[in-house]
Amino acid sequence: MPPEVSHSRAPQITPSVHFSSTAASGSSPKFGKAIRRMKFPGKKLLPVLIFILSCLSILRLLKIAITTSNSSSPDAALSSSLQQECSSPSECSKVPSNAPGIQSGPHKTSATLLTAKEFMLLSNLITRKAPCNLLVFGLQSQYLNLSSINAGGITLFLEDDPYKISVKADYNGTRIYKVNYQIPAKKAYKLLKHARGNPSCAPSTSLLQQSTCKLALRNLPQEVYQLRWDVVVVDGPIGDAPEAPGRMSTIYTSSMLARDGKTTDVVVHDVHRTIEKWFSWEFLCEENLVSAKGKFWNFRISGQSNSTRFCSSETVRME
Repeated sequence: MPPEVSHSRAPQITPSVHFSSTAASGSSPKFGKAIRRMKFPGKKLLPVLIFILSCLSILRLLKIAITTSNSSSPDAALSSSLQQECSSPSECSKVPSNAPGIQSGPHKTSATLLTAKEFMLLSNLITRKAPCNLLVFGLQSQYLNLSSINAGGITLFLEDDPYKISVKADYNGTRIYKVNYQIPAKKAYKLLKHARGNPSCAPSTSLLQQSTCKLALRNLPQEVYQLRWDVVVVDGPIGDAPEAPGRMSTIYTSSMLARDGKTTDVVVHDVHRTIEKWFSWEFLCEENLVSAKGKFWNFRISGQSNSTRFCSSETVRME
């Protein structure tokens, strides 16, 4: 007989490994809710951060606006955008600020710089007429270039601001004179009425120094009255505030000097301002306007010593 084989089995050892129900399935409701809880705050913070950055940008713009408004002077509100800077240094004059005749001292002046097109108008005009007699009411470094272009001619500068004038010596046919202007800009309209109703202001007046017209400049250097001028530039006095000296007398006097010669170009700067515009139309006349660049008007006037009025039309345009 075959031997008996025991059918009893050896004990089986089963590893006791327990899996958490939450870890076993990532798709369970509890697990998904936890994930959503972790991602939700990040989405919520994005619009909050955008709102904070927007507020900071607005505050910065407000600060810049307040600083700019506080830095503007009261005189700037009285003038109409008189100071225009060059868009780049190359467009400004090549003459340095400490050139002969110009003093860059502590006194701050509000002279308007010329743009490239404005300076080109003047330089082309002087180049065509050089050597010539050039008279300039006003002084700044850019205008000294004109005396270089007018080599061999005579260039006179008349300036009322002592801080702009450092020397009065004669160099390269150029002379700089200190002058005084007494009439403030606020009296412009009264002077215009005076000139229209006073025969002494008519262009037929022969001697400007003996004129009784209130607009006539009678105390300029003798050279101004003795020479016949080919070009006259009016860029002074400053005339940027009611109490500041206005350009009424310089425009009128330029017109009288021009009519005393043969043919004279009178160039007026800052014609965007009321006084410069009104007095140019009144005494230089629209019919004589030959060109314009920027804030420059160029009038070409023929000698009319026997004329009883400045313009051919009876009505002068006022804008």
